Amino acid sequence: MSSFRKALKSNQRNHQERSQPGFRKQLGFLEKKKDYKLRADNYHKKQNTLTALRKKAQQKNPDEFYYKMVSTQLNDGVHMKKEEEEEVTDEQKKVMKTQDIKYVEMKRVAEARKIERMKSELHLLDAEGKQKNKHTFFVDTKREVKEFNLAKHLNTAPELLDRVYNRPTMQTLEGTSLQGATRPSEIKKLARQRKHQYSLLSQRIEREKKMFIIGQKIQARKDLMDKTKKEKNVKKVKKETASTPPIYKFEAKRKR
Repeated sequence: MSSFRKALKSNQRNHQERSQPGFRKQLGFLEKKKDYKLRADNYHKKQNTLTALRKKAQQKNPDEFYYKMVSTQLNDGVHMKKEEEEEVTDEQKKVMKTQDIKYVEMKRVAEARKIERMKSELHLLDAEGKQKNKHTFFVDTKREVKEFNLAKHLNTAPELLDRVYNRPTMQTLEGTSLQGATRPSEIKKLARQRKHQYSLLSQRIEREKKMFIIGQKIQARKDLMDKTKKEKNVKKVKKETASTPPIYKFEAKRKR
């Protein structure tokens, strides 16, 4: 019986779905049930999503905290993502791609030695940006405050009050002769030279700091590429920035 049933099915006519009638051809393709099913499922899915969002908006707590608030800010009613700090500058990329850590460390040590030599010559006595010391004098009456004479109290010349170092007394000035530059033009020239030396010193300090940061970043990348450390679990503690190297924590492993 089963073979007879199969023989009947092989000879039966294939079923064809009904097409759009001739008088309704202007309406386009006749939608089948499977097409309707897909369209209906898509419609109900969208309606359910809108209902869920509407319900969520009605029950929203205005004081609720979202972690996205940390990385965004509101500008004219629009949430804008905050600009991230630059991790590596163009100068650092160029040095890290073309030079190795030995060259960077050599240049840093050379700059550090030059900085120490310049500091020993300049002494940083009147450098700009240095916090000035305060000298407070105490008197007994208000009359003494009004009549207070700083040059007389310090027993020195009024022209030397602005100096924070090497301020001789009147007895010293009377007993010895002045050495060095005494003319106003010579003093201004020396002041310009001293200011130029301080600017060179600040540039060298900044350069030495940059080389130190580049060396630290190169060393961090070498440690990550090391096979012995690569097998260990690495945890990133702090993200690198333009002024600080990254900090990684490697799992401690006992040597045998």
